[in-house]
Amino acid sequence: MLTVDYEKLGVMPGERLLDLGCGGGRHAYQALRLGARVVAVDAGEGEVVQVRNTIGAMVDVGEIGPDGEAGAVQGDALRLPFPDGAFDRIIVAEVLEHIPEDSAAMEELARVLRPGGTMAVTVPRYGPEMVNWALSNVYHDVPGGHVRIYRRSALFNRLRRTGLEPTGTHHAHALHSPYWWLKCLVGVGRDGHPAVKAYHRLLVWDITSAPWVTRTAERILNPVLGKSLVVYLEKPA
Repeated sequence: MLTVDYEKLGVMPGERLLDLGCGGGRHAYQALRLGARVVAVDAGEGEVVQVRNTIGAMVDVGEIGPDGEAGAVQGDALRLPFPDGAFDRIIVAEVLEHIPEDSAAMEELARVLRPGGTMAVTVPRYGPEMVNWALSNVYHDVPGGHVRIYRRSALFNRLRRTGLEPTGTHHAHALHSPYWWLKCLVGVGRDGHPAVKAYHRLLVWDITSAPWVTRTAERILNPVLGKSLVVYLEKPA
């Protein structure tokens, strides 16, 4: 389930791409398939080990092209262990809302992006996220949870202060907004609730099979209900 549009980001074979806050590695894996040289970074040791293992499996089955290279390291978004201008492309998906010192993280990201490089930043969209917070404190008030809700204008302003210029936006994952509203309504931890289980089966079907009915519904609903705001930026040459 990808949030970022790789064509809009401009990923090309052989380019250096940083996936910050890689989590399970979904964006790193797709960049590898496109031939990028990927570094996946996460604060969690378990996530890094999982991504390394999956990359190894991709190599074994020949899923990575001749230009693709990859590594996964544990790291801190406020102190990235890379030199200035180290990357051509950067993906930061659903990360900044977890970081109290988000402006410092943005500065670091701008630092390691080369002049002329591009970045994709995704955060929970203001409207759907406000509903989640209103329905449940448990949704966000947990260790490592969301510490803020971004308005698009505020996110743009903070990113511009680092020298980055927004070049486009879109919304993604409209079908996921009602799912999280439902979970917040019945209890975030109640995955066994019949309605939650039924909706989860729908999402799994959508992700694994990509049927036209759900893909069409999501495209239509994204401008209104999209759970994620995706922003594309460029560092002036």
